[in-house]
Amino acid sequence: MTKHSELAIGGIRLVQRTENSWEIPKEGGMRVPGRVYASRKMLGDLDHDRALEQVKNVAYLPGILEVSLGMPDIHWGYGFPIGGVAATDIETGVISPGGVGYDINCGVRLMRSNLHLDDVKPKVRDLVVALFAAIPTGVGSEGAAGTLSIEEVDRILNGGVGVVIRKGFGSPEDQERIEQQGFLSWADASAVSDRAKQRGSKQLGSLGSGNHFLEIQVVEEIFDEEAARVFSLEKGMITVLIHSGSRGLGYQVCDDAVHAFTRIGREKYGIELPDPELCSVPLHSPEGEQYWAAMAAAAHFAWSNRQVMMHVVRQVFRETLRMPDRTLGMDLVYDVCHNIAKKEEHVINGKKQMCCVHRKGATRACPPGHPDLPEIYRETGQPVLVPGDMGRASYVLKGTQKAMTETFGSCCHGAGRVMSRHASMRACKGRNLRDEMDRFGVEVRAHGYRTIAEEMPHAYKDVSEVVQVMHDEGISLKVAKLRPLGVIKG
Repeated sequence: MTKHSELAIGGIRLVQRTENSWEIPKEGGMRVPGRVYASRKMLGDLDHDRALEQVKNVAYLPGILEVSLGMPDIHWGYGFPIGGVAATDIETGVISPGGVGYDINCGVRLMRSNLHLDDVKPKVRDLVVALFAAIPTGVGSEGAAGTLSIEEVDRILNGGVGVVIRKGFGSPEDQERIEQQGFLSWADASAVSDRAKQRGSKQLGSLGSGNHFLEIQVVEEIFDEEAARVFSLEKGMITVLIHSGSRGLGYQVCDDAVHAFTRIGREKYGIELPDPELCSVPLHSPEGEQYWAAMAAAAHFAWSNRQVMMHVVRQVFRETLRMPDRTLGMDLVYDVCHNIAKKEEHVINGKKQMCCVHRKGATRACPPGHPDLPEIYRETGQPVLVPGDMGRASYVLKGTQKAMTETFGSCCHGAGRVMSRHASMRACKGRNLRDEMDRFGVEVRAHGYRTIAEEMPHAYKDVSEVVQVMHDEGISLKVAKLRPLGVIKG
């Protein structure tokens, strides 16, 4: 490899740092440089995507520290690119709802089991049909927990996932294996609008639409035997992956903030940015503190939403396979956020400093020994869960110290789209998509042809290539590969 070779992608100048990382030099009003992790092949996918421009734009944020980052699954999003990471100074920096996303704490939860492929292969279709019937999916779907009173919503928004666990949706052991134990101390239900609470009151325990899914998988390959042992994974084991977020409640929290910040950021705080979608206010302002508290409350709702769905998954497996819980052994491996901002300590210019780390379509990747990890994962590092498209694979990685020094302890969050939903629909015209998914060996249930067409594997990057970039750069290391057997989508 020739060091410091240069490329121009979509009019953006990129200078090569390593085999799979590229710098966007600081220019104009950029306060820091940009950095993108990608192979040369992946960069080609960005030629007609605004994601690199968005990495540059994020570098204009007041108080941004060190670098504006793009993970290898990067693609265009609202304000920040999806796959974007940025840290701002906790005292002088801003918070941007576009740096968290509309689906606050959209995330992934991995369950393992005592089951192996031969135990479930004849029953995959039955399990998928039963899961699709038991877990509400699609736009506006009402949740498995029924309709909650506003008082019940408030308790979840303030108290986090422990509230629904105490109501019987799972066990206390589950909470230990959720990022931050499913609780953020600064959450405040009073910062959430009535409209957001009303939207959430009927949606607890529902999958939603778009790229959200619940997938039955088999562990196809183990790369790190010791880490896999600690994560309780082995080759041939059946796993379940749940990908969902805060539904209409989180969307409304973001929308409320975007509408307020678009005007206030410029008129009250004089913040001028190259893209209005980056609307921001100082973190330590009344508006910033309110969003900060509301965002954390929405994160609580998302964790609780996935907790309720996991409880339903256990019920469906128990009833469909006619096995007791002890035989099934369906335990939580880990649950990670994809869309969130958190106060974290990082080393900046050689000194420890508190930062507000925005992760928008990015996963935290804590190294061994990190105090935020549950005791069982202190020696290995954090399980990093990276779902792929519904035809190929998902991965379990582990966090590293290099992630802490290079990416604010962050990694990719999935495959990343290379084709818009409309383009994918057009590409599917005249094709029998269910037959195609049968050839992948995947049983699919969804609300109609459109959802399947929008989510076909061709619409996404190959997650194996995305993960390999992170592995080769030492940001997160491969532990296991999971192959889909059955999937339900909204």
